[in-house]
Amino acid sequence: MEIFREGMKHYSQGTAKGLREALKSWEVALKVSQETENTAQEIIILNWMGLAYRELGEFDQAFSLYNQLLPRTASHPQTEASVLLSLAQVHTKLSNYQEALDLYNQALGVWRSVNFRTGEAATLNNLGVVYTELGDYNQALTTYNRALELVKDLGNQKSIAATLNNIGGSYSDLERYSQALVHYQDALKLWEDEEDRQGQASTLNNIGFVYGKLDKPDNALATYVNALPLWEKLGDRAGKASTLNNLGYVYAQQGNLELALTYYNQALDLRRQVGDRPKEALTLYSIAQAQRQQGKLELAQTTIESALTLIEDLRTRVSVQDLRSTFFASKQDYYEFYIDLLMERHRNTPDRGYDTQALEAKERASGRSLLDLLTEAKVDIRTGVNPDLVQQEQTLSQQLAALEERKLRLLRDNYQADRAAELDREIEDLLLTYRDVQARIRATSPNYANLTQPQPLSVTQIQQQVVDRDTTLVTYSLGKERSYVWVVTSDGLHSAELPSRDTIEKAAQAFREAVISPRLRIRRRRAEGAAHILSTMILDPIADHLEGERLAIISDGGLQYIPWAAIAAPASVNTYTPLIVDYELITLPSASSLGQLRQDIAQRQAAPKTLAILADPVFSPQDNRLNPDIQPPENFLPPELERSAREAGLIFDRLPFTQQEAEEILALLPKGQTIQGFGFQASKAIATSPDISQYRILHFATHGLLNSITPELSGLVLSLLNPQGEAINGFLRLHDIYNLNLRAELVVLSACETGLGKAIRGEGLIGLTRGFLYAGAARTIVSLWQVDDRATAQLMINLYQNMLQKKHSPAAALRAAQLELWNSEPYKLPYFWAAFTLQGEWQLSVLLPN
Repeated sequence: MEIFREGMKHYSQGTAKGLREALKSWEVALKVSQETENTAQEIIILNWMGLAYRELGEFDQAFSLYNQLLPRTASHPQTEASVLLSLAQVHTKLSNYQEALDLYNQALGVWRSVNFRTGEAATLNNLGVVYTELGDYNQALTTYNRALELVKDLGNQKSIAATLNNIGGSYSDLERYSQALVHYQDALKLWEDEEDRQGQASTLNNIGFVYGKLDKPDNALATYVNALPLWEKLGDRAGKASTLNNLGYVYAQQGNLELALTYYNQALDLRRQVGDRPKEALTLYSIAQAQRQQGKLELAQTTIESALTLIEDLRTRVSVQDLRSTFFASKQDYYEFYIDLLMERHRNTPDRGYDTQALEAKERASGRSLLDLLTEAKVDIRTGVNPDLVQQEQTLSQQLAALEERKLRLLRDNYQADRAAELDREIEDLLLTYRDVQARIRATSPNYANLTQPQPLSVTQIQQQVVDRDTTLVTYSLGKERSYVWVVTSDGLHSAELPSRDTIEKAAQAFREAVISPRLRIRRRRAEGAAHILSTMILDPIADHLEGERLAIISDGGLQYIPWAAIAAPASVNTYTPLIVDYELITLPSASSLGQLRQDIAQRQAAPKTLAILADPVFSPQDNRLNPDIQPPENFLPPELERSAREAGLIFDRLPFTQQEAEEILALLPKGQTIQGFGFQASKAIATSPDISQYRILHFATHGLLNSITPELSGLVLSLLNPQGEAINGFLRLHDIYNLNLRAELVVLSACETGLGKAIRGEGLIGLTRGFLYAGAARTIVSLWQVDDRATAQLMINLYQNMLQKKHSPAAALRAAQLELWNSEPYKLPYFWAAFTLQGEWQLSVLLPN
């Protein structure tokens, strides 16, 4: 149809005027198609009209067209996928990231079903954009690289250029600027060869940004000057806003604040016009920084608060908890700036309460996804959801378990590094699908929809609901130039300025290494010296305000990895006295999460029995508990593969003292109050049994498995063989733990590194503790490093004697057990006793039934 082709010519101009002319032509073509009942042609025209409206920023019109169109595309898979892709792009523009993810994944499924790799590549590129907006830069890079493989096979130069540009963006986000520049320059050459002005402008803008980060302001300015007229010719307001914002950044770096603010404000107007809320927040953040440099602190505060309001709203639009966490982590610089600004105002006028506002800002920035999860845990979000979706979630969970078994079989039979890597990729892909299904369950759950978004506590609420007369809350916030600490008691608030994040984290790392390194830990004076250095840095400034018998500590950054029990007490100037001598110690992700946890505990019925304990699992066919007449699985981890298996984290030595540890603990209780699983019975089947909810204490004496890249794959290792010598799935992964339904007052993970996890700014360590708290535990005792087996057994026996015989609270019992080891010569070094830490509720709970 000639009139349709005329519209395409206008559209290809890439200008606002051209898009308007294209729409006029297509409206005529659409009328002709409807009159002649040419449905196929009508669908094609509507799709192109939607694209034009989207590029003009008229999203309501685009939505209307796409929603009319989508039901009519069922018999046209490529058109259906194209419409899904277009709808997702509109949702991305409107910052509806969850809807965009769902639609992109639907589109991918359709493209793959018809083997249309061009569409698949385009969708992967767009999917990468969403991951970028959500702050998951590594996942974005992975997605873009998959797209690059496809477009190189297809040979489309523009698609290759676009994907290289996107990869450059991921490297830039990861602060790998040299790699970013190489990819951008490769993309620019292809754009120039294709005479694509849109691509040239986008990549020039990105190159300028990298030059700015590489401290080459003149190069950056020259590049931006080349990009601006291209945006203007194209009529691309979003692109022009990006370049204007970047120009403002360069001038701000050079100290020309007035000119910087001129460009920032031009960018802000354009970003508001096109409805780009994440970028609007970025520009507001930039403006606030410039205003502060001008000394306009009150104005800067108002501006950054506007930015944070946008960020808070955008955060709640993401249903996938991991992506919500990474999105919020990518915005932590905003909160760091806000806190530092408030503390500057506090220094200037100490009696105006700015330090209180700063602590409340820190609380807003900390542990928010855990707070969301604890709120969600109160309801069954699967009630009222499409049963097919719930079944799909269960099926995916089973498929994940099957893939893990396949990986184990690979190690037994014929280990191949490339096949192991392929399995890892399959697991990663399945996890992405699993997360997406869980997000769709939340999005369609009536119970989830009725949940009120939990609000972080104010300082007054913290004093009323969290601290008590015996407990002082200590909150740290590490910053690039300055760090801060706040001390909250039931009737007061004090704050202090500390050195930079880098200075504190270097001291923290040196302290941790001195405690746990086999080479260093025997040098007692070195460890004690490192403990004093860190203590002087982070405890001495608040020493006069550490009241009561207990400290609840909210760490930040590298402080999350240190053994607080072993840091030098502030008063121990000439001799080394560990902090645990003076205080019970508890760690928390945030004060608000504890407030929510207490509400949940108060509303539930106590479990009727006392202790479930799983210890000393069977990991290997060489275990002497196997009947010698049974032939082990063929090639089960033969010696030549042992090293590979160990490196893959799938070989585990027996822990000989764990059964002795468990038996001595069980002897403290009547049999009717306990359940035990030793050897083959220390199985995943028992750990996930509904009966486990009948016990107030769960104790796992086994290996921990830490995956700091993909936390869902962290877990506990239970028996890998049954009594018949057959291999079984013994990995209790984090996603399994989330699905437990516990009423546990205490979960003890007497295993290696169970207190660690993936570090996410603003969220802390995402690992097993979070899973057990979500599943219903009031508190956990976990470890920060690989602990000596014999020392752990002794500490655990002491812990339970203190809890069950002396009726100490878990926090007091752990402290007493650690002090007993510190006062005994074989275990005096902190390496033996300081690894274990209590996280969660500290107030005394009834561990023994009446």
